[in-house]
Amino acid sequence: MTWVLGNLPLIGDLLVQHIVFSLVPVVIGLVLAIPLGWLANRTPAGRTIVINLSGLLYTIPSLALFVFLPAVLGTSILDPVNVIVALSVYTVALLVRTIADALSAVPDLVVNSATAMGFTPVRRFVGVDLPLAVPVIVAGLRVAAVSSISLVTVGSTVGFGGLGRMFTDGFQRVITAEIIAGIVLVLALALVVDTLLVQGGKALTPWQRAGQTARRGAEA
Repeated sequence: MTWVLGNLPLIGDLLVQHIVFSLVPVVIGLVLAIPLGWLANRTPAGRTIVINLSGLLYTIPSLALFVFLPAVLGTSILDPVNVIVALSVYTVALLVRTIADALSAVPDLVVNSATAMGFTPVRRFVGVDLPLAVPVIVAGLRVAAVSSISLVTVGSTVGFGGLGRMFTDGFQRVITAEIIAGIVLVLALALVVDTLLVQGGKALTPWQRAGQTARRGAEA
């Protein structure tokens, strides 16, 4: 506890770094995964190709990707861009299948009704398919966000910042309080982000709450 109180500014800086390194890639990955998920849902062949390729991306070891990316991007080994690009790749790999499955689960009756009402494919996707897919997408987003928060700690082994630096520094200097504080903060950050995503998903799908309320009323 004494170490924590004496290093609050450092802990605050590492926490901010960790939030940026873990959540910016989730946003980038979501933006990239939505059109890829839509593309995968268009045809069976496209689904097989896109989902298999995105799945392969997740099999690349994170540490190897952190070391390999500077050669591809032309960045220095400790450039934060490497972390953001690497974790964006993993987010895309996790979300493409989720989004494709969510879009394919939209009832045909709803799709056909929107088409009969004159919705263009783009308008139907934005106004009907995507909103109905939100609950499943949010579920995948929760997994991607927690995974990203965890993977940032791996980056500390090659010198990146974030809360993982408290693990490496704590082990090297034998400061148990630093290690424990790092673990607690990573877990707390994952819990807070997961809770925010759950609440955000509920806010975006008010019709689900109305449906649940109606079902409870019918059962009472």
